[in-house]
Amino acid sequence: MAAIIIVGAGLAAAKAAEALRDRGHDGPITVIGGEEHLPYERPPLSKGYLQGSAERDSVFTFDAAWYADHDVAVRTGVRATALDRGARTVELETGEKLPYDKLLLATGSRPRPLPDADGVHYLRTLDDSDRLREAFARGGRLGVVGGGWIGLEAAAAAREAGLEVVVVEPAEQPLLGALGPEVAKVFADLHRSHGVKMRTSTTVRSVLPGGKGLVLGDGESVPTDTVLVGIGAIANVDLAEAAGLALAEGGVAVDAGLRTSDPDIYAVGDVAAAEHPALGRRIRVEHWANALNQPAVAAANMLGGDEVYDRLPYFFTDQYQLGMEYLGLSTGYDAVVIRGDVDSLEFVAFWLSEGRVLAGMNVNVWDVGDDVRELITSRRVVDPARLADTGVPLADV
Repeated sequence: MAAIIIVGAGLAAAKAAEALRDRGHDGPITVIGGEEHLPYERPPLSKGYLQGSAERDSVFTFDAAWYADHDVAVRTGVRATALDRGARTVELETGEKLPYDKLLLATGSRPRPLPDADGVHYLRTLDDSDRLREAFARGGRLGVVGGGWIGLEAAAAAREAGLEVVVVEPAEQPLLGALGPEVAKVFADLHRSHGVKMRTSTTVRSVLPGGKGLVLGDGESVPTDTVLVGIGAIANVDLAEAAGLALAEGGVAVDAGLRTSDPDIYAVGDVAAAEHPALGRRIRVEHWANALNQPAVAAANMLGGDEVYDRLPYFFTDQYQLGMEYLGLSTGYDAVVIRGDVDSLEFVAFWLSEGRVLAGMNVNVWDVGDDVRELITSRRVVDPARLADTGVPLADV
C-alpha cells in the first residue's frame, strides 16, 4: 500500500486527504503541520471569526473524529525540516524520517515581515486572529500597515468593533495593484465613509515599541494602540528549494496536473505556481479557492490519473455592507467596464484587453458567476456598451 505524506496542515491538506480516501486510496496518509491545530480555513480569520460573527470551531475543516474515521494521521505541532528525494523520506524536527511513495506539498505562505518592527500583529494563523480579537476588545486605535485585502478586511472588523483605524498605504490607493485605479477607488471611498483614515502615497519609517505608534516617511508620528502589518506574503518554498525542486513565480513550479519536477511530489495551494490551460501561462495566486479545489486534482494524479486544474482564479471579500466575488485575472487590462451602480454598491466590474474579458467582479450582485466565467473563457470580443447595459442579459452580450 502506497504511503502518502502531506506536508502542511491547512485547508489544502485536509481536502487532499479527503480526496484520496474518496478516490479509493487505502494506504497510509500522514499530514504534517507546524501549528498545534487541526487543519482549518483561513478566510474567517480576517472575516467572520475576526468580526465575531463566526464561532471558533466553525473554522476547522473537519473535526478530530473525521481523521480517525478515515484513518488519516495528523501530526500537529511538528515541522518538516528536509526532504530526501533519493530515499523518499521526510525528516521532521524531532529527527524522525518518514518514508513516502507520493508526497504533497501544501506548505502555504507566511506574512511578509516589516523590518525592525517589534510588537506588531500579523494575520495568517488562528492564533494570530485570536490575538487580534483580544486587541480589538481592548479598543483604542488600530494602525494598519498595507492596504491590501487582509489589511482592509481587518480594518472593517476593527471599525465594527468600535476602534479608530488608520491605514497607511504607499500606493495612491489601496488595492491599486489588484484592481487598478478605477475599482480600487470604490474600496477607498467605502472605508473613508466608515471613518477609516486613509494615508495613501505614504510609507512607514518605523513602528514605536509595542506598536504604540507609527512614524511615517515624512517624520510624522501617528499614535496607535495596536499595529497590524499586511504587506503581502511569501510562499513557503524552503523545503522544496533545499530538495532541488524547480521553482517559479515565487513558488514551486508545477504542471497543469500539479506535478513538480519530481514525479513523486505534487504541490497545491499558495505554494503552487501552476501552468493554467485556460489562461495559457503559469500563475501562482494566494486564494482560498486553490486550497479548496486543487487537492482533488493532485489526489487523482497521485493515484495514477491524468487530470488538469483549469478553474479560473476566484476570490471573495466581505467588508461592511459590501460583498464581492472576483473571477479571473486582470493583469494586462486596457479598459474597465462597469455594469450597474457604483454609488449604491450594486455593480459588476469587468477588466478587458482588446475587447476580451479578462476578469469580472460582482459587488452585491449575485448569481452571475457562470455568465462571468463564460465571458472570460470564451475569449470572444464583446461590445463594451452592451456589457455595461443592465438591460442586456450577460448571457446575450
